[in-house]
Amino acid sequence: MTLTLTENAAKHIKQQISKRGHGIALRIGLQKSGCSGYSYTYDVADEIREDDRLFPSEGTNIVVNTSDLPFLSGSQIDFVQEGLNSFYKLNNPNIDNTCGCGESFSLNESAKI
Repeated sequence: MTLTLTENAAKHIKQQISKRGHGIALRIGLQKSGCSGYSYTYDVADEIREDDRLFPSEGTNIVVNTSDLPFLSGSQIDFVQEGLNSFYKLNNPNIDNTCGCGESFSLNESAKI
């Protein structure tokens, strides 16, 4: 199972951790939400928990709870700026469909536990 960052995402994570003054990684997770079923969660991780997995990439780290790994495996995390909006964008091979607003998604049957 792998997760990788683009150079842009790594740069943004490093800036956010530096600005915050502490933290060791970007924590990515999933929550049931929206019209399609799931959405991503993002937070700065201050610790690695027993049920976490750490993925080093581009000189920084990503942390994912092991229960979310099947849904995120193979993803590449980017940080993009579109007009006045900036956000993390995941290229996730486990997604089947996204909702019309782009905020939630459903998973391929092979990714579901």
